[in-house]
Order: sequence, then C-alpha cells, then structure tokens
Amino acid sequence: MHYSIEHVPARTVAGFHMVGPWEETVKQGFEQLMMWVDGQAIPAKEWVAVYFDNPDEVPPEKLRCNTVVTVADDFTLPPNSEGVILTHIAGGEYAIASARVVNHDFSTPWLQFFEALFKDRDWLMGDNPCFEIYLNDGNQDGYWDIQMYISVVRK
Repeated sequence: MHYSIEHVPARTVAGFHMVGPWEETVKQGFEQLMMWVDGQAIPAKEWVAVYFDNPDEVPPEKLRCNTVVTVADDFTLPPNSEGVILTHIAGGEYAIASARVVNHDFSTPWLQFFEALFKDRDWLMGDNPCFEIYLNDGNQDGYWDIQMYISVVRK
C-alpha cells in the first residue's frame, strides 16, 4: 500500500468517546454525532474516527475510539451538548494512506497499511492515536473513501 509521510497540524474536534467493539461503537458514535451536528447546526469540517488501542492487545469490550468532527480552534460546545467532548488530535509526523472501503470492511485497508509501515526502513509507529477521515458519505454512496493516519517517528 502506498503512503506518504507528512507533518500534520493538530486538529480541534468535538464528538463522542466510545468504548467497546469498534464494529459496533463506531457506527453508534457516528449516529449520535450526526444527530448532534444536525440538531445543533455544527459547522463540521471533517468527519473523523480516532482509535486509541491495538485490537491485538486490548479486548473488544475495552477498545476506545472517538467519533468526532473537526471544528474551529475557538469552538465552544453549545447548550444541550450532554455527553459531547471537545478535545484535540495531536499534530506531528504521520504516515497517510488512502483507501476505498466496501462492504463495511474497514479493517482490511488498516491491516494493509500497518503491514506496509512495519516494513519501512526509516519510520516507526509513534505514540499518538491513529485516525481516519471520511471523504464521502458511505451510507449514500455504498462505499467510503477514507484517509488513514498513523503517527510515526524516525528510526
């Protein structure tokens, strides 16, 4: 899988922190996020899923993710935003790859990306969470075009 290494600025994000199997919590989190964004007329820039854990090391019921939208740096949560978090995605060096997800199979492109990155001679995975940005509405289009981000440091 082709990827590039780029310096990525920090992002301010708002949305929901979820715990549990990602195939359930990401969907649920985005449903909640869509209702909040539509109900509050939030000026969402990007739709993002942030993944905090390694599913090979953490049991499914303890996997953490944030389903969020990027917002302006000076954004404040409006009233009636119970359960919504306002936080940041760290900036820094990231490996970035693009993929088209079909049949809700988000894991295959991620596994291919990790496999390619593990073979890199110059870069190692960093400590910041991985995240993906959705470039289209897969519920309407039948597929998702995503950009995947993995934090990296020089070897």
